[in-house]
Amino acid sequence: MRIVAALGGNALLRRGQALTADNQRQNVRTAARTLAPLAEDHELVVTHGNGPQVGLLALQEAAYTDVDEYPLDVLVGETMGMIGYMIEQEMGNLLPFEKPLATVLTMVEVDPDDPAFADPAKFIGPVYSETEAKANAAEKGWSVRRDGDAWRRVVPSPAPKRIFQVRPIRWLLEKGSVVVAAGGGGIPTRYGSDGNLEGVECVIDKDHCSSLLAREIDADVFVVATDADAVYLDWGTPRQRGIRRASPDQMDQFDFPAGSMGPKVKSAQDFARSTGGKSVICALADIPGALRGEKGTTIDPDCAEIEFHS
Repeated sequence: MRIVAALGGNALLRRGQALTADNQRQNVRTAARTLAPLAEDHELVVTHGNGPQVGLLALQEAAYTDVDEYPLDVLVGETMGMIGYMIEQEMGNLLPFEKPLATVLTMVEVDPDDPAFADPAKFIGPVYSETEAKANAAEKGWSVRRDGDAWRRVVPSPAPKRIFQVRPIRWLLEKGSVVVAAGGGGIPTRYGSDGNLEGVECVIDKDHCSSLLAREIDADVFVVATDADAVYLDWGTPRQRGIRRASPDQMDQFDFPAGSMGPKVKSAQDFARSTGGKSVICALADIPGALRGEKGTTIDPDCAEIEFHS
């Protein structure tokens, strides 16, 4: 099978963890133990989030006042190389030496008129107290919002329109390579008034971009790995139920939070609707079981009736 596996931010840095290279390395090493067996048996593309990492780089850039701050598109490219390097190395330590791995710096086109630019909503960077967040907003011109019991910076998150590196990703897969691509949702770009491609100050949702990539490379399965073991109804109440299997249309009747499970469910629905293939939403460690239908939530166009975990 050709699989696109989208790693949630928790696979790289758990909420509240210090933004250190050692912590990221340990988390990537854990992810690699799950992904390496998949790469031995299937064609595999790994995508990943970068919210904490790109936010940290933005803080580091702001602290160096001798030059203008680097824009978000450049910072996304930097995180893509850093995280791709770690994934390549940790998976390479587990796979046969002759198995190639490659990270593709992936540019993605967005629409400059996307309404997301008027409503920044994508969380990036570390967590703050309300006082710290509002002080940063006043000093740096940020937009900030509450994220659970903490506060974080938010930036625009337009929809991805086109992925420019689809052909080289296909070529690498056809040669047997594990590919790391579309990290952090890809490097946001647009065509300027002069007709030239240029960067954009925003961050693209990783799950939406990963779903688009899975469709464009004709993946058989799209996997969204997150910190929940399934998609739940009535989460946090005595009535909560984990969905085991449902069709994209059946999932339409439910409303999932835009800041957490919503984009994951929609991206999984989009892939299943467009291709007729299956999408899986599950915990990272549960990917093998989820591909067998035993774990997580499977979005399957052929599902006649919603099934729940017992």
